[in-house]
Amino acid sequence: MQMTTDHISDFFLVFCEHAGTRPDGKLNIEGIYNELYAPTFPARQDALELAGMIEWRRDTEGVQPFTIHLVDPAGKPIFSIEGQTEIDARVEARAPAKTHLIFSLENLVFVNPGRYRLVVNFQDGELAGPSLHLLHSPGEGERLDPGAEE
Repeated sequence: MQMTTDHISDFFLVFCEHAGTRPDGKLNIEGIYNELYAPTFPARQDALELAGMIEWRRDTEGVQPFTIHLVDPAGKPIFSIEGQTEIDARVEARAPAKTHLIFSLENLVFVNPGRYRLVVNFQDGELAGPSLHLLHSPGEGERLDPGAEE
C-alpha cells in the first residue's frame, strides 16, 4: 500500500504504551512496539495506544475527515475510528499545519495470530500505517520452534 493522498506531506503512526501532547505542543511517545504475544487465540488486549502525526500541505484547509481501520491478516477490519480535524492554510513563513493523533484502543480481540495492519482513509485517498504482529507465546515447557535443537 502506498501514500495516495494529495493533502498530506508527511505522516506516521505507531503502537505505543503512552502518548500525549506536551504544554509546548510537542508530541511525546513512549514504549513503541510492533508485536504482542498471547498463549492462546482468540486473544484479548485490554488496552493499547496509537499515536502519530500528520503534516498537511500548505494549501490544505478546512475540515479533513478520516477513518482508521485495524485490519486482520485476512484483510477484514476488526476496529475502526472515525474522526476529523480542522486545518488552516499556511504561508511559507510558518511551519505547515499538523495534527497529532492519539487514540486509546480498548478490549481488542485478535482472533488469530498474524500481521494486523492499520489503514487510514481520507477523502482523497488512503495511507498505510504500521503493522502489529500477534504471535503465539510459548507456554510452560513449550518452545516457539519445536524443531529447534537444544
